This record gives sequence, C-alpha cells and structure tokens, in this order.
Amino acid sequence: MSKYLFQASYTQAGVKGLLKEGGSSRRDALRETIEGLGGSLEGMYYAFGDVDLLMVVDLPDESSAVALSMFIGAAGALDVTMRVLVSPETIDEAIRKNVAYRAPGE
Repeated sequence: MSKYLFQASYTQAGVKGLLKEGGSSRRDALRETIEGLGGSLEGMYYAFGDVDLLMVVDLPDESSAVALSMFIGAAGALDVTMRVLVSPETIDEAIRKNVAYRAPGE
C-alpha cells in the first residue's frame, strides 16, 4: 500500500452539507468510501486557511488514488488535490541508486 495526502477545499455546496451532517459523519462516509477501494484512512483533519480538509490515506495502487480523487472532485462538494507521500526508507533506497544524468549545458 502507498500513502497519499489528500487536501481539499469545500465549495459552497460542500459547506452546506458539512453544516447539515457534521464533521464526524463526513469522516465516517469518507472512511467507508476509502475502505471500499481496499484502503484505509490513517487520519483526517479539518483546517483553517486555503485548505479545509486534510486526509492521510493508504491505498493499494495509483489507480485507486486517482479514482478517489476524481470521484470526490466530480461530486462537486470539494476541490481536491492529491500528493504521494514517500517514507524516509524510500528516500534511503532512492539515494543508493546510480542515476546517469547530465544537467543541461554540461
């Protein structure tokens, strides 16, 4: 499984739904959606500022992550961005690789 950070901002319709259902109810609904894709919700937080909602999600593959992002966004209540999260161990593995790269102009 891979970890993803989903950041979302509520649309006006989304805020109305949140006011009607409450925060924990929306968390439960999102958890159910994520579990339906074979994943798990590691954490969900509401925030103030340009991002209203943050979720750390474990999903089995990239297509599941893309599907989650697209279907949530298509519903119209949230504007969603997604980032792949990388563990420190993955960074360690990456820096041990030999990469033949030439910078432009060298």
